[in-house]
Amino acid sequence: MKTFGRIVLGTAALGAATVGYAAAIERTRWTLREATVPVLAEGATPLRVLHISDLHMMPGQRSKQRWVAELAQLAPDLVVNTGDNLAHRHAVPGVVRALGPLLDLPGVFVFGSNDYYAPKPKNPVRYLLPKARKKRIHGIPLPWRDLRAAFVEHGWHDLTHSRQTITVAGQAIVTAGLDDPHLKRDRYEDIAGRPDPSAALSLGVTHSPEPRVLDQFAADGYDLVMAGHTHGGQLRLPGYGALVTNCELDRTRARGVSRWGAHTWLHVSAGLGTSPYAPVRFACPPEASLLTLVPRSNGAGQEGSSRQSRTRFGAGADIS
Repeated sequence: MKTFGRIVLGTAALGAATVGYAAAIERTRWTLREATVPVLAEGATPLRVLHISDLHMMPGQRSKQRWVAELAQLAPDLVVNTGDNLAHRHAVPGVVRALGPLLDLPGVFVFGSNDYYAPKPKNPVRYLLPKARKKRIHGIPLPWRDLRAAFVEHGWHDLTHSRQTITVAGQAIVTAGLDDPHLKRDRYEDIAGRPDPSAALSLGVTHSPEPRVLDQFAADGYDLVMAGHTHGGQLRLPGYGALVTNCELDRTRARGVSRWGAHTWLHVSAGLGTSPYAPVRFACPPEASLLTLVPRSNGAGQEGSSRQSRTRFGAGADIS
């Protein structure tokens, strides 16, 4: 019995240490993930795209705000924001503070569910349940219109049910986006159709990478689709990967670069935040992504290469 008691106590201690690490250390281990993706037209000049997603900002998260602001040092050609910026009704100033230096660069965005509604306390076990067994619970409305106004005022393009051709580093890019498929607000028919084949890149943007949406972008011939929402699984097991994706996407694609069909590439960001009611990450640090896009002729037949680097621009732990 003494041996059994020691095993139980040891297991409990290990579990408590793991939870403590996931809550106190891993969720503020800001990480930059880099990847090279062969998606540009032949002869196009390589582009550097910074992907920001799932900030889930709370007003007191100064460490996150500092780190994101200093990503401007990377001097990307384009910033893509795939939503879920907010987690509190007073968080808009914190998001603008974090993205401030990046708002001076070319940028596009769509919103996610947690831009529209605040999170609510939930049983964390629900996150691991199959999607069909979950009942969606909305919190209070959030000031997404104020956030949109700040983004647009600085020149970022709102791609919600919009298709726009923009010029980035002297090259034409067809961009198109959707409202959040997780909330079933997407209306792909508003942007349907093949993009201009003379553009250097055709880029689809969505918050949740639902396969039905990815199939539509791929059928129209988009080169690259960028999404967030999954948090990379948020909880990952070494050798197994993400436990869930919180959508219909298979868990092997919960973060990073993958192919979607014969032509289209997919990049899913693991994001930079968590719900304030589930503030843990395990084997899945919060991240931003820097994609180097190169011509297909430079990477024909190759899988997009990816590497992760722990880059801590801002110091200090968040207080909330």
